[in-house]
Amino acid sequence: MAKRIQFSAHGGPEVLQYQDFTPQDPADGEVQVENQAIGINFIDTYVRSGLYAPPSLPSGLGTEAAGIIVKTGSGVKGLKMGDRVVYAQSALGAYSQIHNVLQDKVALLPDAISFEQAAASFLKGLTVYYLLRQTYEIRPNEIFLFHAAAGGVGRIACQWAKALGAKMIGTVGTAEKAELARQAGAWETINYREENVPERVAALTGGKKVSVVYDSVGKSTWEASLDSLHRRGLMVSFGNSSGPVTGVNLGILNLKGSLFVTRPALNGYVTNREELALASNELFSMIASGAIKIDVPASQKFPLAEATRAHQALESRQTQGSLLLIP
Repeated sequence: MAKRIQFSAHGGPEVLQYQDFTPQDPADGEVQVENQAIGINFIDTYVRSGLYAPPSLPSGLGTEAAGIIVKTGSGVKGLKMGDRVVYAQSALGAYSQIHNVLQDKVALLPDAISFEQAAASFLKGLTVYYLLRQTYEIRPNEIFLFHAAAGGVGRIACQWAKALGAKMIGTVGTAEKAELARQAGAWETINYREENVPERVAALTGGKKVSVVYDSVGKSTWEASLDSLHRRGLMVSFGNSSGPVTGVNLGILNLKGSLFVTRPALNGYVTNREELALASNELFSMIASGAIKIDVPASQKFPLAEATRAHQALESRQTQGSLLLIP
């Protein structure tokens, strides 16, 4: 027997249930991982609430964790029992002591990186990788705008941007979060509660504005993001923390300067083992070199049984960086 989190109805954090289950043996091409640390991501709240509905209910939750392979299915190559691994694109159910994962979704974890570092950074780090390196390749000295700069993804983006020699303008909601973003490597910050974002972007760029905006907030920042772009700029909408962007009149892209918009996701960029290896190796190199530092405060580590409390903390917007569940 093992423990996992399940939910039988969509709703708030209170729908999450801590339950016993009997793990099944891994199927062909799968490995069974004994999780040591589990990543909590904002997309998990979308699945729980029903915005991104799972195939059926009851359902497990979570797609990211780090741990040790304890069993392998037939046909598995390049992975064995005892290997330290991390994954971020599993089937739902990573909020669990034991989870079966397709071998193509698993990356070997270097000894220099702890399970907690890996679980706190893998999905977020791979997200920053595809955003800054593939959706739009950020160049040295380039100025760009990144919303929610003090969040889990945002703080990794601050550090990665600095390592690339770029100038990231990060939006935040408090002075404390502004300081955190600057410490992580943001070139400048904008407090969206007190400042007009497009006006500040224009001031910081000498009126030129930016080529690209990365926006995980969604509904509440849509207009401000478009207004921060210069002619033929790219709006990268990759999240909905304030609600989804709906009812968009495409004519607005014309009026604001023949703008481009994309709605990317990791699953569109990391689709096989080769792409996962390329992305994870670059991320691990950044962490191992110290260019990206991953440190989860004790107050943001929760026992697996307290997933409800962890989700309440995440949605309170009072957390800083990554949150973890510890089995």
